[in-house]
Amino acid sequence: MTPEPTKDFSDASDISVTAAVPAESDECCIHPTHIGGQALLEGIMMRGKYNWAVAVREPSGTIYTEEHDLISAKDKHAWLRWPIMRGVWGFYETMVLAIKAFSISAEHSGESEDERLDSKEITLAMFGGLALAIGLFIVLPAVVTNLIVGSSVDHPLLWNAVDGVMRLVAFFLYIWAVSRMKEIHRVFQYHGAEHKTIHAYERRLPLVPDVIQRYTTLHVRCGTSFLLMVMVVAIVVFSLVPGKAILAAWGVDGKMWVLLFNIGIRLLLLPLIAGLAYEITVKWAGSRPDNPLVKVLLWPGLQMQRMTTAEPDDSMVEIAVAAMNLVVAREEAEAAERGGAVCSPPPLPEFD
Repeated sequence: MTPEPTKDFSDASDISVTAAVPAESDECCIHPTHIGGQALLEGIMMRGKYNWAVAVREPSGTIYTEEHDLISAKDKHAWLRWPIMRGVWGFYETMVLAIKAFSISAEHSGESEDERLDSKEITLAMFGGLALAIGLFIVLPAVVTNLIVGSSVDHPLLWNAVDGVMRLVAFFLYIWAVSRMKEIHRVFQYHGAEHKTIHAYERRLPLVPDVIQRYTTLHVRCGTSFLLMVMVVAIVVFSLVPGKAILAAWGVDGKMWVLLFNIGIRLLLLPLIAGLAYEITVKWAGSRPDNPLVKVLLWPGLQMQRMTTAEPDDSMVEIAVAAMNLVVAREEAEAAERGGAVCSPPPLPEFD
């Protein structure tokens, strides 16, 4: 762990921007990046190829930064880089990293010790959220579908279609409900700051608030688009599962057992579905943002981001830049060591 000294960013009037802004024609040149991020409690995490960094606004107004090496099992095991498998493992590593990043933000964003969550509480909250997600988006839709359609053995295609629609409805309602909460809205603003900063970086523009704020809060590689794609892919995959034949071979025909089978098969196939969604949204669409088919395919996810992102203020953009600068600096150092070069935008100017 290498925590950085804090800087006082509380007075934005001290900013002295000297970097020139490229011409409009230069902004059209987009260089897709592998760098991604995540909104936290009063902060943002940015993740690159070699490290990940967290920046958090402390109650005093200073920005606390911390960076860590990014160590992945994929570097040691080639099979974890296979298509689909890389998405499954990537999802697992993202969840682990999210817990660590949230722990850091919770430690530094609270006014007092009583307001700060420790790592154990963060872990419990994350697993509680996972259990809630399983209940809301897998168990509840299956139960409701059973009440509406009846047994999936009698109407397999209709059952899977209704189940998929119920899952999408539950997802939309959940996002809408949490977006009404003040604390979550601030997280969504940081989410927007993260996306805007990545947009500016992909255009090789100076990472300063005035430039970054020009861009949209929507991005094709967003986790919201990924989750929506997971649900769409799930409808297709579950429809291809020969549940009727499997249940007949097992000699199972009780309504409750059929329901438990459907819930169980959804949990079992979730890694496969996540892997397929990763290949579509990250590996294929993420590197082809201007492809007409990509725009059509990811349009629903982009619209969904209008609920999970919000316009940030400049202080939130400063947090995103602080985290991004640490990741970009590491990318440049690694490239220099290997004899290459990373084309990066000018860093955020120093504050007085």
